[in-house]
Amino acid sequence: MASQDWLDKDFYATLGVAKDASAADIKKAYRKLARQYHPDANPGNDAAEQRFKEITEANTVLSDPEQRQEYDQ
Repeated sequence: MASQDWLDKDFYATLGVAKDASAADIKKAYRKLARQYHPDANPGNDAAEQRFKEITEANTVLSDPEQRQEYDQ
């Protein structure tokens, strides 16, 4: 059950990975970006917090095989 706002987002670009990226590549990219934009590392920075939320959403969808397949369609 895809969310309508998925249509407007490019989760692959958000994480900086190719569309054929493996689960390990997605996880590696997520961890790197999450460390960089985590709110604890950027206290008071609303832009970093918003970016962290986007990164987390992208990882949630792309790391689940069923959601990723639905997103790709």
